[in-house]
Amino acid sequence: MKADLEPIRKILAGNIKKYRKMMGYSQEKLAEKAGLSAQTLNDIEGCRRWFSAANLTKLAKALRIAEYQLLAPESGETAETPHQSPLQSLISLQNNIISTINIQFDRAKDSGDFD
Repeated sequence: MKADLEPIRKILAGNIKKYRKMMGYSQEKLAEKAGLSAQTLNDIEGCRRWFSAANLTKLAKALRIAEYQLLAPESGETAETPHQSPLQSLISLQNNIISTINIQFDRAKDSGDFD
């Protein structure tokens, strides 16, 4: 495995496993729901196989999450910190988007673009 891809594979593998367990799925059950073989999913979770965009979409759909959530690293979490639920992740994302929009709006207002 290329060294520059290893962190991405580890993030993907960890996130698949995290969301799979949150849904209460075994590897076999998730593979079935995603239309993949159990061996393919096992290889992806074990960082032994790369994944295609199509497989990423299938897995995200089966887990009822957005594709980016499978590739997003956990920011600032330690082993003792519980993982956010998908709903908590969406709420955090929504709050970040609203904050960013407000900042951009205030900058535009201050620059006189709305006079």
